[in-house]
This record gives sequence, structure tokens and C-alpha cells, in this order.
Amino acid sequence: MTDLTEQLKTQRQQSESRREKRQVDVMHRATSDLLKKGVEKTALQTGDVISRFQLENTHGALFDIFDALKAGPVILSFYRGSWCPYCNLTLRAYQAHLAEIHACGARFVAVSPELRERALANARKFGLAFEILSDAGNAVAKQFGLAYKMPAELAAVYLELGTDIPRFNGDDSWELPVPATYIIDTGVKIVFSSINADYLQRIEPGRVIRALKALQESPA
Repeated sequence: MTDLTEQLKTQRQQSESRREKRQVDVMHRATSDLLKKGVEKTALQTGDVISRFQLENTHGALFDIFDALKAGPVILSFYRGSWCPYCNLTLRAYQAHLAEIHACGARFVAVSPELRERALANARKFGLAFEILSDAGNAVAKQFGLAYKMPAELAAVYLELGTDIPRFNGDDSWELPVPATYIIDTGVKIVFSSINADYLQRIEPGRVIRALKALQESPA
């Protein structure tokens, strides 16, 4: 199986080849500006303790993070939405490793600001068997320090390409989460974090699982 990094590289080449240089330049400029803001350093990090949150999953059931952690560690992954091919590749990569995650006594949970009906359709399309939560208004992403507002010139390019974020998310904020993956232990503490202000870059699931196994093997 091709690793996620290679899949993302191929996807980037294919996506950019179909777009005008002007559009690609706007996307790269927006990413560069976001990197300069330093969200990767100001968001919640390894060693931080999370606050309780509750969100609806794709079936409308309430997910409570503290209740989930009673059963074992949680890998919590923030993604932009099902319209993002890089996010879809990432979610599918975790699906491929789901049995290994469960064998560690953990669960994988994905979070995006997208309306749950769209997230459900995407889960069915790709056969995703893990919990996907709808973070209306990026409330939890803000709690983690991950939310940002898309600049106007980038929003205009997305609309040109048919990506209507307000319609997909059910609000007109043009806010998204920076992609990020956390391992949270049963003491509600973050024991691993990976935050990617450049949405083209994602951590390999294998690295996350190795960190999860190290947690499993560490003395209580």
C-alpha cells in the first residue's frame, strides 16, 4: 500500500495541473500566511489537558469526549471537510489502520465543521467505520486553537472551483480548522500532537500508531 505522503504528493500534482496558475498562487500564498501566524505553536500541544466537549456524530447521536475516554485513549483528528481530497486520503488511510488502532484499546474519531449529512454521505462513499463528528461553527476547533478564517481572495478561488464552504458548513464564517491529530489518554491529557498549518502535509498514521503503542506499553 502506498504511504499517505506519496498519495498526497500525487494528489497535489493532479489538482494543481487542473488549475490556473493564479489560483494555485493564491492557495500557496494563503498557506504561507497561515504558517507565519504560528498556529502550530499556539494550538493545544502535547502535555495540555483538554476540556470536555460534546458533538453530534453523523447519525445525530451525541458524542461526549470524557465518556469516550473512560473506555481507552482516543485519536482525535481534525479535518477540513469531505470536499478536501487531502482530507479524504487521510481519513481513508486511518480506516486502513483501524483494526490496529482498536487492538491498542483505542478509537479513532474525526472532527470537521461540515454538516453531518455531508459527512455521512462521505463516510458511506469511502466505507469509513469510525466516528465522525460535526463541529458546528468550529466550536471545538476553537477550543483547541485550530480555527482560522479563510482570506477573501482564497474564498473567491474556492467558489470559482465550486467549493462552497458556507453551504457545506451551514454558516458564512469561512472558518476552517487547521488539520491536526491528537492522542488523548484516559486522564484527558494530550500525549501526542501533530498540527499541520500546511493542509498538503499530514502525519503518517503509522507514526501515530507507534505513539499509541508506546503509550500502551508505558507503565501506569
